[in-house]
Amino acid sequence: MSKHTISGHCLCGAVTVEATPSKPHVEACHCDMCRRWGGIAFLGLQCGPNVSFTGEEHIVRYKSSDWAERGFCGKCGSNLFYHFVPAGNYGLLAGLFDDMGDVTFSEEIFVDEKPDYYSFAGDRPRKTGEQVIAEAKEAGFEF
Repeated sequence: MSKHTISGHCLCGAVTVEATPSKPHVEACHCDMCRRWGGIAFLGLQCGPNVSFTGEEHIVRYKSSDWAERGFCGKCGSNLFYHFVPAGNYGLLAGLFDDMGDVTFSEEIFVDEKPDYYSFAGDRPRKTGEQVIAEAKEAGFEF
């Protein structure tokens, strides 16, 4: 996938989003918070800070940790994003977009928190929460 802008929207259309994915793939997060938030793993696209919203007045932001917030549409309740505040990076739910171009499913994180009642087929890197936090710390982030 070349770097191109994709467009999407929440269930009711009150919030629209345009983004340029920073990586050409969908990633899954199996952490307890993501599963509680969406009912199953978070499937999203990393978009860095290259995100713009319309209908911003309908976006409700919930500070879910010291370093992150999650956003949803206040009209229809659709989950919209995970925002890693220290870097300004957004992970947008893959389901917001009708056409993402040529993307692959490339990584699963917090696999140590994944319950046994589901799993995704295919081979891809699978990292524990400890590995993910260690990588973030190596990149200079503090938790």
